Parts: sequence; structure tokens; C-alpha cells
Amino acid sequence: MQNKVDEPVAVAADGLPVPQRYWAMVAILLGIALTVLDATIVNLALPDITRDFGASPAAAVWVVNAYQLATLSLLLPCASLGERLGYRRVYLAGLVVFTLASLACVLAPSLPLLASARALQGVGAAGMMAVNAALVRLTYPVSVLGRGIALNSMVVATSSVAGPTIAALVLSVASWPWLFIIQLPLGLLLFFLGKRALPFNPVKAATPGPRASEVLMNVAMFSLVFLAADALGARRGEAADTRMLAVAALLLAAGVAIGWFYLRRMWRQPAPLFPVDLLRIPVFALSMCTSVTAFAAQTLAFIALPFLLLEGHGRSHFEAGLLITVWPAAIVLVAPLAGRLIARVRGGLLGGIGLGLLACGLALLAAFADAPSGWRFAGALFLCGAGFGLFQSPNNHIILTSPPLRRAGAASGMLGTARLTGQSLGAVLLGLVFSAAGVHDGGPGIALALAAGLAAAAATFSLLRLRA
Repeated sequence: MQNKVDEPVAVAADGLPVPQRYWAMVAILLGIALTVLDATIVNLALPDITRDFGASPAAAVWVVNAYQLATLSLLLPCASLGERLGYRRVYLAGLVVFTLASLACVLAPSLPLLASARALQGVGAAGMMAVNAALVRLTYPVSVLGRGIALNSMVVATSSVAGPTIAALVLSVASWPWLFIIQLPLGLLLFFLGKRALPFNPVKAATPGPRASEVLMNVAMFSLVFLAADALGARRGEAADTRMLAVAALLLAAGVAIGWFYLRRMWRQPAPLFPVDLLRIPVFALSMCTSVTAFAAQTLAFIALPFLLLEGHGRSHFEAGLLITVWPAAIVLVAPLAGRLIARVRGGLLGGIGLGLLACGLALLAAFADAPSGWRFAGALFLCGAGFGLFQSPNNHIILTSPPLRRAGAASGMLGTARLTGQSLGAVLLGLVFSAAGVHDGGPGIALALAAGLAAAAATFSLLRLRA
């Protein structure tokens, strides 16, 4: 199973042989599930963490934000490292950092140290997420690459929405540190498995890497925009609105200004840290727009649904959880079918159909102001999940295969960046809707209607790829 160092080009061109391909995919899929789950698995434990450390809820939120911020701002630098040093090395290094940070989370004696450990976890997660899709591209032969991407997409999509359910199961029998304890043996197992099974790739060690100033500008741009979005989503009350809006405006202006200088510097580079060269490919740029808007719609809906079911319909936690599970279950059922259809149906059309189904399902959910029967609600949720499962695999396939193989790392990094950007945008939009309409006064319904509009916009972007 062990690869030889002098064989990376053959591996990159032809994929891995069976059974090494299967072992590599186990390492890749478990790793991405671990990092995606970790973004949301702590949400349910925030009240317990707040109580244990005697902190305010606003401070405790940084246990979540620190992870997301570190991951988002370092995805592209880690992708660039993968192209220069090898995706396998960056993935395994990220896994080591993630696992050690999980131990630091278990042992953290205070909230600031826990948030710092979570930021370190985000650094490790960025290393894994940034090269995850590139490793999938190297693992599978071109003829069956769609199946590998479909598996990866299915795991990402289900992990994105399964965090609260898994956290509820753990917290029902144990305290919140166990959310991180269970990651330790998984991290060790994945390291040894990945070291033996993951593919090598041609590297560009002789090529100069990004300058430290460019990495800092990348981190500053994403960080300032993220903090501005967080300030907008955290508005509460009239006085807080005015103050937070001013803070958000200043942060956003600073982020945009740094981004303008940063992207202008990237424009003429042959392999820039922020891959503007890939955004010049029309089908790639449209696929990025599709991904951002689709994930914004999914996040907006998935956070609003518990409020609608619990507050609006008066359902129990068990019944609400059971209904919401229909969405990821539909993704699991449909994603493999989408992987097989990639070779037969154009990705823009397949994604457009899926996102159209998602928009219809979300519109139905928004129309359920009264408490409909569980079967009707579950049917609309199944439509949402099926549509999302049908869209994601062909969209990811286009993002990964439209650039040249030497830029697979940049494409992989942009894939994760689009997902996290969309999820952050969805959370911000929900905060704005709830600030304006409230949780009890039709806010969830408005949020779902807005999500339907975003899904329709994503479907439009996808169908435009047929012309590109």
C-alpha cells in the first residue's frame, strides 16, 4: 500500500489502484467529516460552556467563531502550500494540528484558552479542507472521478447539518469536553491510515511561494469581512443596532480596502494565492457563484427550521429533530445518483434542476405558516435535500476539473472557501431577518422565503453555465 516517492506523476495521472483507493477515500472522507462537523457540533454545548466558565453568552460564541474564522482565512494559503509541498503533507500536518488542538480543548481551564484552542483547531481544519478535494481528484481515475466527488459532496453536505444531532447524543450521556475527547482516537487512526494510503502529487517546490505580506492580506481581508458579518448578525435592540452597524460598516470598509489592494496585487501573477486566474474561467466563476448562494440558502433554512417547528408549530424537540433529519437523509439517497449522472448530463443542467427543486421545497416550507401534517412537511424537506444532493456533486466536479491539474489545490481551496462564505452569509441574513421581524412574528417564514430566492438565484447561475 505504501507509495514510492518517485511515483507521484503516475499516481496523479491515473488515480490509485484498488484497494488503496478505498483506504485513501476512508481517510479523506472521515477527515472532512471531522472538520465540517466540528464547525457546528459545539453550538449545542454553548450554554453548558457558558455556565462552567462563568462567561457571558456573547463571549462563549467565540468558541464557534474562532474555529470558523481561522479556517476561512487560512484555506487559500494552505491550498497554495499543498501545490508546493504536496497535498498529502499538508493534509497530514493539518490533521496533527487538529488532533493536538482537540486535546488542548479538553484541557482548557478558561474560556479564552478554549477559544484559542478552537482557533488552533481551525488552523488544522484549514490544512485538511484546503486539499481535501484535490486529494479526491488524485485518488480516482478520470473515468470515475464523478463518483468520488459525489461521495465527498455527500459527506460534506450531511456533516454540515448533522452537528447538532451528534452533539445532542453525546451531551445526553456526557459533558461537553467529550465532544473533543472522541476526536482524539479518530485523529490518531486517520493519521496512520492517511500516511499509508493518501496519494502523492507533483509539487512545485522550486516555484516561489506567496509572500508573507500576501498571506497577511488574505487573512486580514477574510477576517475583517467575517467580523463585519458577525457584527451585523449580532444586532439586538435599537441602541445596539446603531452601535453595531457603525462597527460593522468600519470593519467591512477596512476589509474591502485591503481586499482591493490584495486582489490587484494578485491580478498579474501566474499562480496567485487568491486564484483570480481561475475566476477568469467563466464556468469556474459561475460555479463559485452557484456554490456561495446555494450554501447561503441551505444555512439560512437550516437555522430557521428549528424556530419554525418549535416556536411556530409547537412541536416537541424530538419531533422537530426527526423531521429535520429527512433533509440530510435525502442527500444521502440522491448524491450517489448525481455522481453517476455527471458523465451523462451536463453539470449546469443537473445543478440547475437540483437547485430548482431546492427552491420549490423551500418555498413550500415558507408557505407552511400553520402547522401542516408531518408527512407534508417531511415531503417538502425531502424535496430540499434531494435538490441539494443533485446540485452539489456536479457543481463540485466542474469546480475541480475546469482548472488545469497543476491548480487542483487552488480549486480545492476555493471549493471550501465558497462553502464557508455561503454559510457565513446565510447566518448573517438570518440575524438580519430575526432582528427586523423577530423569532415569533413570522421571522422563520420570511427567512425560508429568502432562502428560496437564494436557491432560485443559484439555479440561474448554474443554468448560465450551459452557455459558458
